[in-house]
Amino acid sequence: MRQCAYTFKKNIPDKMTFKRDFKQQMVLEWEKEYMDYEGLKRILKEIKCSKQATHNRSLQHRLRLERAFSGIHLHGSNHEREGDVEEQVIEVKTLELDGSKQLYKTEFQKPHEEGGEAEARLFQKLDEELNKVNAFYKDQVEAAKHEANLLSKQVEALVALRVKVKSPDSGLKQNISSPEETKDQNHQQKDSMVGLEVDHVQQANRNTHHEEQGEAHNNYNTRDPLEILEHVKVDNVLQSPISTIKKALADSSDNELSLSKMYLRKTEEQLRLVFIEFYQKLLHLKDYSFMNLSAFSKIMKKYEKHTSRTASAAYMTVVDNSYLGNSDEVNFLLEKVESTFIRNFTHSNHKKGRKLLRQKTKTERHSITFFTGFLSGCFVALLVATILRITSQQVMKKQKGTFYMENIFPLYSLFGYITLHMLMYAANTYFWKRYRINYPFLFGFKPGTELDYREVFLLTAGHGVVALLCFLINLQLEMNPSNRHYKTATELVPLTLVVLVLLITFCPLNIIYHSSRFFFVRCLFHCLCAPLFKVSLPDFFLASQLTSQFQAFRSFELYICYYGLGEHSMRQKKCHNRGSYNVMYFIVGIIPYWFRLAQCMRQFYDERDINRAFNGLNYLSTIVAMVFRTTFELKKGKGWKVLALVTSALAVVQNTYWDIVKDWGLLRRHSKNPYLRDKLVVPRKSVYFIAMVLNVVLRISWMQLVFEMDWSPLHKVAIITVTSCLEIIRRGIWNFFRLENENLNNVGNYRAFKSVPHPFSYYDEKNDDKDD
Repeated sequence: MRQCAYTFKKNIPDKMTFKRDFKQQMVLEWEKEYMDYEGLKRILKEIKCSKQATHNRSLQHRLRLERAFSGIHLHGSNHEREGDVEEQVIEVKTLELDGSKQLYKTEFQKPHEEGGEAEARLFQKLDEELNKVNAFYKDQVEAAKHEANLLSKQVEALVALRVKVKSPDSGLKQNISSPEETKDQNHQQKDSMVGLEVDHVQQANRNTHHEEQGEAHNNYNTRDPLEILEHVKVDNVLQSPISTIKKALADSSDNELSLSKMYLRKTEEQLRLVFIEFYQKLLHLKDYSFMNLSAFSKIMKKYEKHTSRTASAAYMTVVDNSYLGNSDEVNFLLEKVESTFIRNFTHSNHKKGRKLLRQKTKTERHSITFFTGFLSGCFVALLVATILRITSQQVMKKQKGTFYMENIFPLYSLFGYITLHMLMYAANTYFWKRYRINYPFLFGFKPGTELDYREVFLLTAGHGVVALLCFLINLQLEMNPSNRHYKTATELVPLTLVVLVLLITFCPLNIIYHSSRFFFVRCLFHCLCAPLFKVSLPDFFLASQLTSQFQAFRSFELYICYYGLGEHSMRQKKCHNRGSYNVMYFIVGIIPYWFRLAQCMRQFYDERDINRAFNGLNYLSTIVAMVFRTTFELKKGKGWKVLALVTSALAVVQNTYWDIVKDWGLLRRHSKNPYLRDKLVVPRKSVYFIAMVLNVVLRISWMQLVFEMDWSPLHKVAIITVTSCLEIIRRGIWNFFRLENENLNNVGNYRAFKSVPHPFSYYDEKNDDKDD
């Protein structure tokens, strides 16, 4: 056995390629439904060790016989073994269930041979995996065929709408003025719709399909395509502020079709996204079939190699004849979807159509690694230079240095908060990728445009280098008496840096990750307009990040006050002496929490889930706590302090409970992993307990400012900065476990694709649903 284990480990590097490819090409949300390749390989390892031990004993016995009968070569055992090779060792039976489901059961004919028990377990496991994979694949294909029929009706309505928009004066029952034009439109509609529909009998025989399809084309000629619009209504999903306001003010049943070209363009764009997502699902189904068939073939070849039995051909014949190996429905749907999409959305431009349907593969560039390392080195060097500059000249002990840290440093702390948050997000993306959490799908990034941890870290290092460089230049000019004539330029450095960051973020040019910046700006706009937009995961995820950046909001307000009044000396004290600034100080502090409260209200309105309302109460309690904390900060007083303490403690308890129990899904007493949850991504359970403890401690640190004593202004600036950084770190930890829980929910429900709503629905479909 020791020799067998050594041989197996020695050969691992040559045999890991398929295992790695098989795991990498899995759809993460379907991972449990793939063939258990690892489990089967473990059984094969037992068989290999057993056969090797048997072979060694047989060889020793043969050598003893040859010594006893010297000069006589014994070949009988070889002839027997060669004869055994031709014997049938397995018998596969097909069991019919309910007339539609098939189960496969294999009987191993030689269970009493040495190692036969392990071989019997191997075929039993193979049957279980084949039945599981077969059933899942068939269910997914049936769902895809149903979706294809729905898409056929959507294209039908779209083509009819195009006809109506092009000729708005014609009635629904009226023919188009030009007979040739009517013929072309009918031909386009027939090709677009009927070809996409799927029939079970047609799939069994492709020739029969073409005959029936031609008959369907002839039957379709008798129907006026514009009659379709009489049975179609708009599925208004309230995706914009205007549609939300109209829905709130108008009758809820007002879903009439708009005949404007703008509406037609939006409908085409929405249906185009539906087609692209459906096409991706079909491609994944095709890969699912191919990878599982390859895995079965790989396992049987290994079995044949280890046992010298010819069971591989017999079993693979069964696999190839199963629904997984024999069904051609996915390929048929792929062809039809591609042809329909190209004909209707790219004006028969095949190259453009295929480019839109097939995902862009993200390529790794070595230049990113180089510039990340270069900028990281620059950041560390500038950080060390800044620390040495402050300590060597004893800036903190000088009156001018104290003034600088009280008034100028809060301006630069904004960039410190942003840099730290970007660093935490870079760490999040690294660990999400390492533990196979499908964050690009969860966030809804366009395929091939998502930023991985190296790119996020590159942006973080670049942002940090620019911020530190400006801070060091400002500090050098401010502390050097000979640079007084550069005073105006010195004070404008922080403002210039803010303008630069804003220009890069909102730049419309296709530079510096344009798609990611546009995605961020769109989500930010959705947060600002809450609750007028339907809430998606990236929207509330970004709003949650903003709640940890409330101090950055106040720093941004300080920029407005500091530079907006026209003077740049002692600006912070004058700001707090103005009533309008103090009012804004209240409002700015609660704005991030209002975003989340408004989103929870919208989610409760859309989903009618009481948990959304309870989550909104958490943010309402945080807003109340922020109001009392800010009042205490500005007015002082024992009464305000008590109110701030009580409301802050209540908010901390509520939010901590929600973080751990609801957002992370932990503290389940009756789970497989006590006080955690049934499914865990991180193998070490201690990580979850440490994260829970850190979350509690860092939540409590949020109350630090309420315990304010007779702090010096410099001490207060330091405490605010450290507390804000700890909150950002807590948010980074929350990010990982929140998305892990979301990913596990997707895996449990097999949600592997974006759900894009259809633009049309049919009145008869609604009635059918009610009847059911």
